[in-house]
Amino acid sequence: MCRKFEILEKRTLAPKIKEIVLYAPEIARKVRAGQFIIVRVEEKGERIPLTVADWNRNKGTLTIVFQEIGVSTYKLGKLDIGDRLTDIAGPLGNPSKIENYGRVICIGGGVGIAAIYPIARELKKMNNYVISIIGARSRELLIYEDEMRKVSDELKITTDDGSKGRKGFVSDELRDMLAKGVKVDRVIAVGPAIMMKVCADVTRPYGIKTIASLNPIMVCGMGMCAACRVEVGGKTRFVCFEGPEFDAHEVNFTELMKRLNAYREEEKIALEKYLKKIGEVKPNAN
Repeated sequence: MCRKFEILEKRTLAPKIKEIVLYAPEIARKVRAGQFIIVRVEEKGERIPLTVADWNRNKGTLTIVFQEIGVSTYKLGKLDIGDRLTDIAGPLGNPSKIENYGRVICIGGGVGIAAIYPIARELKKMNNYVISIIGARSRELLIYEDEMRKVSDELKITTDDGSKGRKGFVSDELRDMLAKGVKVDRVIAVGPAIMMKVCADVTRPYGIKTIASLNPIMVCGMGMCAACRVEVGGKTRFVCFEGPEFDAHEVNFTELMKRLNAYREEEKIALEKYLKKIGEVKPNAN
């Protein structure tokens, strides 16, 4: 019998990007596209917010995708099948608004591709014409291509270095499509803050409703700690319980990016200490 929060499956999608399937039946029964969970790897570990990439209500499982970029995600990546997480809170945040909009462009960048996948899938079920644009720095870092192809009427791929698909950014593909007169009723973007900002800048002159799924620093996940605050439409909003999706044209991305980088140096130092402790880097390595 499966134990709660047990890892049932694990695979490496790309360098430092992993996917794990967890047994969490209570959450699996309720989660919807666009929502996230907060996990703790160990008793004294930090809380990590992760968007749910997939779920199976009958089996009681959740699928999450994450990149090993900090101490906690490295520790999460070292767990194996049969290991258990200390706890999982969720589902958190508001689900995506899934309606029949018409022609929808779903944009995913980096690990954000896994987060946009269930949204695109549910939009397709509602008979939208789904055009997906996914991008990564290089071919080897591109994830969920097959999954996105199955839920899209059209799939566009970009890579920064041109190793697969179009050389450039997802925003370049979006810009060209709109310039060619492609009728679009809605755009949804999930990925790095700068990517979502540029996509919003591209759609603004056309007046196309554009949604961004934000991922600022989160701690409690319930709006009590105020760590996830962000300015939207000139007002302070709390992403964890008022979001995570907002009108991208109203988001103050400049402020958001500053807050996301606030602890970058401390995170780097903590990771270096951890890697040295487990012997994955040499002392004094940069």
